[in-house]
Amino acid sequence: MNADPVAPSFSFEIFERIKPDEYFRRFIEENVRPDGRSLHAFRPTSIRQGAISTANGSAMVRIGGTTVICGIKAEVAEPRIDRPKDGYLVPNVELAPICSANFRPGPPSEQAQINAETINHVVETCQILDLSELCIEEGKAVWTLYADIVCINYDGNILDASLLALICALKDLSLPKATVLPSSIVQADSSEKTRPLQLRRLPVSSTFCVFSNPKVTLSDPNDSEESLSKKIVSIILDTEGTILYVHKSGGSVCDPEMMKDCFTKARARASMLKELIERVIV
Repeated sequence: MNADPVAPSFSFEIFERIKPDEYFRRFIEENVRPDGRSLHAFRPTSIRQGAISTANGSAMVRIGGTTVICGIKAEVAEPRIDRPKDGYLVPNVELAPICSANFRPGPPSEQAQINAETINHVVETCQILDLSELCIEEGKAVWTLYADIVCINYDGNILDASLLALICALKDLSLPKATVLPSSIVQADSSEKTRPLQLRRLPVSSTFCVFSNPKVTLSDPNDSEESLSKKIVSIILDTEGTILYVHKSGGSVCDPEMMKDCFTKARARASMLKELIERVIV
């Protein structure tokens, strides 16, 4: 009687579910990952500019199986008293149940909040955007940019995809010409657009999973790799290679040599993404 040809693959899948750590370790010992990538390979990355026609600026980013779309809507607001020329940029990250069974309906998940806070920190502290460019009339009216970053398919590494989608959406942004009338009403002329915003620098994130047994780092982790790792490090550089921010979650202090290796790979990744952004975003 011939052996059932389905049995070997079925057993392989059972082994992955029952012993995910051992399944993963056996691949890593051969310097390959379960999805076929080398340890330091990033997944294919693509950018689509102007993905939402009703937004003032938008972009869709795919990194492997993770797909994120960012739409920016502009609204008029009063400026802060101490910063009468500066507008606002308000990023928000949404990880809804539609993108993965990992997430549930209700308030934003902890992961979504952490990613939104990280992106907001980078925008505010690293001078990505000159907020005075959002001024309509000093002390009276400015633009508030609400950046909704929505994951529509999740397979790990949400920060890299979210930050890239935001930056590309900002590069796509156009605002109507607006003036403040004597009655203090803001009048916007949608037929006349202002010049595009000038970004001072382009931040890009490179995320790594750090494992202690075996002692290895993985670039651009997918969902299953993130779930097995106790330490995840995201290195945010601008496209010229300047360090802007480092975010680490979980685990103890990372080995200095492993971190040095991550920084080297993050700089190479930033250079590659610079070329991709320049090629795709007009």
